[in-house]
Amino acid sequence: MTTRPLSLKKVQQIATPVLLVWTALIFVLFHYVLHLNLRHSAIDAATTNVLLALACIVISNILGYYQPKKQATLYVLFISLVITSVLVSLNHVVLDYLIPDQNYQIFLALSLPIRFLVFLVFLSWCALANILWYKLEEQAYMQERFYQVQNLAKEAELNKLRHQLQPHFLFNSLNSVFALTIVNPKEAGTMITKLAAFLRGTLKRDDDTWVSVEEEMEYIQLYLDIEKVRFSHRLQIEITVDEASLEQKLPGTILQPVIENAIKFGLYNTSEAITISVDVRIANHMLKVTVKNPYDPDVKTDAGTGFGLSAIRRRLYLLFADNDLIQTEATPEKIFITTISIPQHDKNHFN
Repeated sequence: MTTRPLSLKKVQQIATPVLLVWTALIFVLFHYVLHLNLRHSAIDAATTNVLLALACIVISNILGYYQPKKQATLYVLFISLVITSVLVSLNHVVLDYLIPDQNYQIFLALSLPIRFLVFLVFLSWCALANILWYKLEEQAYMQERFYQVQNLAKEAELNKLRHQLQPHFLFNSLNSVFALTIVNPKEAGTMITKLAAFLRGTLKRDDDTWVSVEEEMEYIQLYLDIEKVRFSHRLQIEITVDEASLEQKLPGTILQPVIENAIKFGLYNTSEAITISVDVRIANHMLKVTVKNPYDPDVKTDAGTGFGLSAIRRRLYLLFADNDLIQTEATPEKIFITTISIPQHDKNHFN
C-alpha cells in the first residue's frame, strides 16, 4: 500500500511550520516591500498559500495513484502546468471576490504572470519530490519482498535438508527392528519404544531452528540408545560436554547426521568393537563440536557416502554464509575427525 508523504505525522510537523513561515514572508513582501494594504496583504498571503498547499496535496495524491514508467519528467511538467493553470485562475477568482478593491485588482492582474511562474516552479519541485518519495518507497518494498522470498527459499531448502537426513536413518532402524524381532524380540520392543520417542522428538522440533546444547544432547542420547540396541557391544560412545556450553545455541538436529556418519564408517567392514567420541565446548565465541571415529582408509565406500556431511555444510552455509564451519581430517592413526563450529556472537539471531 502506497503511503502518502503528507499523511505522515513527521512530514506534517515539518510542512505546517514551513507553510506558516512562507505565508509570513509573502505577507512581509506584499506589505513592506510592495506597500499593499495590511488587510489586503494578509488576505492575499493566506489565500494564496492555502490554495498552494491544497495543490501540493492534489499532486501528491495524483502521483500516488499513477506514475508512468517512461517519460516521467514530461508527465510531471504536464501535471504541474495543468494544476498551476487551475490554481492561478482559482486564486484570481477568490482574491477578486475577497478584495473588491480596484487598485488591488490592478496589482493582482499585473502579478498573475509572476504568480504563474512561482506556482509552476513550486509545484514542479513538489511533484519531483513526491516522485522521488514514491520511487524510494517502491524500491524499499521490492527489496523487502526480495528478502522475504530469499528467506522463504532458504527456509524451504533448510527444511528439505532436515527431512532428507531422517528417512535413511529410519529405514536402517526399521531393518534392524525386523532383524531383532527374529533373534531377540525383547530388544526389538525396546528399540521400537526408543525409536518412537526419537521420532516424536523430531516432529516436535520441526519448527525449532535453534536449540540449546543441552536439548540437542538429550535428543542425541535418544538416537545413541537406538544405535546401541542395533550394534550392541560393538559400539562404545564417549561424550564430553563442557558445562559452559550447555546454554549455547546450535541448529537443531545438526549433530545426528555427523554421529550417524561416524558410526556407519567406524563399524564399516569390521566386527570388532569401536569407540565414537563426541566433544562439545565453547571457545572464542564459537561452539566447537568434535566427533572422532576409527576408519579403514583401504575400504572403498558406496556411491551414496557423504550426503550427511554435505547436507550439514550446506545448512551451515545457508545460516551463516560460511563454507568453512565444518572441517574433516584423517589422522595417520586412522582416526577420522569431524569438527563443526557454530558462531555464538549474535544472540538475537537465535530468538
